[in-house]
Amino acid sequence: MNPARPEPAASEQPAGTTPPTGADLAATWFLDHDSPEVAEFVTRHAPPGPDPVERAVALYYAIRDEVRYEVYAADMTRDGLRASTVARAGTGLCIHKSVLYAAALRAIGVPSRLVLADVRNHLTSDRLRALMGGDVFRHHCYTLVHLDGRWIKATPVFSRRLCRLYRIGELDFDGRTDSLYHPYDMDGRRHMEFLRVHGEFSDLPYDRIVTDLRRAHPNLFAPTMRFVNGSLERDALGAGTR
Repeated sequence: MNPARPEPAASEQPAGTTPPTGADLAATWFLDHDSPEVAEFVTRHAPPGPDPVERAVALYYAIRDEVRYEVYAADMTRDGLRASTVARAGTGLCIHKSVLYAAALRAIGVPSRLVLADVRNHLTSDRLRALMGGDVFRHHCYTLVHLDGRWIKATPVFSRRLCRLYRIGELDFDGRTDSLYHPYDMDGRRHMEFLRVHGEFSDLPYDRIVTDLRRAHPNLFAPTMRFVNGSLERDALGAGTR
């Protein structure tokens, strides 16, 4: 697969309104569900069975809780954002985890897409807020899952441990209803606010994401194609949230 191929076009309609096509099941450079790493991940967490909903749910929780969510030091290279690399590394931010979920779904025959949106995280840690230049994050990513004839939104991002540290309600997924960020945390404070949806994609629009993130959050990037070092868990334990 040629990584230099044209960027996938975004749907101009609201997320999840157009029927799935062959592109939503295809193996791509980023959603390389035909790789040994993704195949092993799927076999380990969602062994073959007759119920695709049950398998999709099992993969959701495996990615939510067993692939560590971390913004700091995130690998933003082309290789770093491949599903096979994320499965092997076991860590990443929302884009990495959603890419792995979309690829794993395709591996079991379930169509999937990626959705990009700008969000305001009212509970961003003080350090991350300073690095980002505020509390608005460009290109938050979640996954569209096509089950039982319709698209469902799924966000396998914050793990149970991280939710407890930040006092955020865990995002569950039953394969039938949308799983998106709750607007409030467990103490009634504003949490995640969706500002703008940029579109849904059958493949990761890598160049667009990296260009926009560098423009919106230049201080997040280290001299390499990684984000600066740090730890969301240390931020939370150091009372860095408001």
